[in-house]
Amino acid sequence: MVTKAISTAVELVNAPLLYKGKVRELYDLGEHYLIVVTDRISAFDYVLEPAVPDKGNVLNRLSAHWFSLTGDLIDNHVIHADVERLGFAIKAESKELLKDRIMVTRRAERIPIECVVRGYVTGGGWRQYEETGEINGTKLPAGLRKNDKLPEPIFTPSAKNDVGHDEDISYDQMTEMVGAELADQLRTRSLELYEFARQYCDQRDIILADCKLEFGSVDGELILIDEIFTPDAARFWAKENYALDIEIDSMDKEPVRTYLSGSDWDKNSQPAPLPPFVVEETARRYREIFYRLTGKRLY
Repeated sequence: MVTKAISTAVELVNAPLLYKGKVRELYDLGEHYLIVVTDRISAFDYVLEPAVPDKGNVLNRLSAHWFSLTGDLIDNHVIHADVERLGFAIKAESKELLKDRIMVTRRAERIPIECVVRGYVTGGGWRQYEETGEINGTKLPAGLRKNDKLPEPIFTPSAKNDVGHDEDISYDQMTEMVGAELADQLRTRSLELYEFARQYCDQRDIILADCKLEFGSVDGELILIDEIFTPDAARFWAKENYALDIEIDSMDKEPVRTYLSGSDWDKNSQPAPLPPFVVEETARRYREIFYRLTGKRLY
């Protein structure tokens, strides 16, 4: 089944648009927020064309799945994800298009820290380790190889920037920003959530290499917000593909990154539209990780 890709929901929603991110759009429902997850895809800080069918569907349904599973560990921002309960907030003819792409949430105050947990030394963490023997100020054992499993997962935060890249920071720097008590809570909760998800993935022959989490505050209570353990917020490896000293093909938008890296794109201007075969393979991967994590097909 081929579904229509949604690049924006502005024409489908009656509520005021508050924020448009690379993938998500935030609308004002008064007491609550409405988050619509589009099919837009980004790489190397550019939003690409065309959108990838079912990507938003997968991201939203996976987040809802994980929010439900982790509810006993920490509260989250979810009110509901039922398009039928939105009433006049969306246009009647938009219900089918927005089904499985929406989430109504509490109005949390975002904590400006991206909470990254790494169980393996790979990606940007590997590049830091090669140069310094550390990741975000955390000293690691000598002699690790690319993609090695770490002795224990590590917490490597970054400061959220509304413009440009997020900035890698040390735990001490984070403590200076948010205070010792909140810093400890963020680290403890992040490591607990990673371990929960790691075990869950392990039972499904998936390695959770690393993840990023975001938290907010509602009436002084720390809650989980945004998205969790999706292909856009975590690095999933199929166990059968695991190896040291290579670039492991992760279960996400890797076909897009590979295509762009091998093209003649200068990385300083908007790239040309993605070819159909890249879009189709990327959509297939999002559907596949959804199936492997939930045991359900999209259709």
